[in-house]
Amino acid sequence: MGSVITIRMRCLTVLLFLLLMPGLAWSQQSAAPDVEELSLEQAVALALKENRQVKIASLELDKFSDRLAVARTHRLPHFEFSLLAVQLINPIEFNFKKGDLGNLTGIGPVPATDVTVKAPRRPAFFITGSAFQPLSQQYRLGLVDRKIETGREIAWEQLRGKQLEIASNVKRAYYAVLQSQSALRSVEQTLKLYQELDRVTDQYVVQQIALRVDSMEVKTRVQKIVYEAMTLRDQLEDQREKLNQLLGRDIRTEFRVIPVPELTSYEFDLNVARELALAKRPEVREAQLKVQAAKYDRRIKKSEYIPDLSVGVRYVSIQDVKLLPQNMLQAGFQLTWEPFDWGRKRREMAEIAKTAAQAEAGLRETQNLILIEVGDKFRKMRQSRQALITAQLGQDAARENVRVLNARYSLQEVLIKDVLQSQAALAEANHQHQQALLSFWTARADFEKAIGVDQ
Repeated sequence: MGSVITIRMRCLTVLLFLLLMPGLAWSQQSAAPDVEELSLEQAVALALKENRQVKIASLELDKFSDRLAVARTHRLPHFEFSLLAVQLINPIEFNFKKGDLGNLTGIGPVPATDVTVKAPRRPAFFITGSAFQPLSQQYRLGLVDRKIETGREIAWEQLRGKQLEIASNVKRAYYAVLQSQSALRSVEQTLKLYQELDRVTDQYVVQQIALRVDSMEVKTRVQKIVYEAMTLRDQLEDQREKLNQLLGRDIRTEFRVIPVPELTSYEFDLNVARELALAKRPEVREAQLKVQAAKYDRRIKKSEYIPDLSVGVRYVSIQDVKLLPQNMLQAGFQLTWEPFDWGRKRREMAEIAKTAAQAEAGLRETQNLILIEVGDKFRKMRQSRQALITAQLGQDAARENVRVLNARYSLQEVLIKDVLQSQAALAEANHQHQQALLSFWTARADFEKAIGVDQ
């Protein structure tokens, strides 16, 4: 019985020795070449540059420059040219009554008698060209330009919103990878420990100085840890692929994330945060711009009551038709007006007014929802920070307990099981501190998104 106790003490001594060597397996793995080390700042910057959803939103913004350029061409002179080539089916007849062309002194009436002139059936060409400069339309066209510019500003705010969303998603995905990476490192260290303990236990079973049940218990724990490590590796691989997707690169790109820095002082007043959110959140600005766009729609529709007045020239040429003037050049004003529309414009104005009211109500609703969101994220960040402070104190206490018990063990004042229990408690405290730290940074990422900060 004493020999069994001695062997178990030796196994526990091996276990203690391995516990006092943290980070060995991880340091060897981290030395692997050609593995990118990715920081959080690099990940966010890369996502804002390469993410496909951001690029799609950016292209949508660029399209408004083309729309504005097209709209501005309508303010310039309009040139039109047309050519009509026809085949006369029936001959054209011109009937001139006596004296239709006047009564000349000394000659008499022209023509002197009724005359019929027939144009032969042959191809004829009608050529027209015109150039007109809009005048009164300039007011309405200017309003259209400003509405398009407002649309471009809306697209810009939508791009900012997409950037905020992607930045927040990248931060959360980064923290998830970091958490799984840390957990896998801890499990791999534990696996090494139990594999060595399993080897030593097997030797003692062969020597018949350890019980077979001890070996079976150790092997069971080894397999449980192997399964846990396998699950964490699969989870980490999935998380890396998702993060690569957010970064807009090949999902098979290998990388390793860098731990986030320790907590720094971060004080913020809720009222200040809410004011900042109302000033920076793209949803608020987008809602304001929609109200402005609705006002432009109303002014554009109202401008349709103004007659369209243009100035320009028109040229007409008729070829191969006898007795008709071949070339005519005209200059003057062209006025187009629709005085009666059976109430169409009035109904359209009423619809636009309702759209403007909807936009104003949407603005107020957006502002209230953002204020609620900022308050919720602020309180969650404050709670997670307090949890982090608590975890930090627990970690310090567990570390001090390990130091004290190690010193007492060297003086043979405590048993090795007490030291092992303190080591396990320290490992759990370290894990809780890491979880609390990641929870705080995740809550802070949500809060930064709520106030409109992408970095």
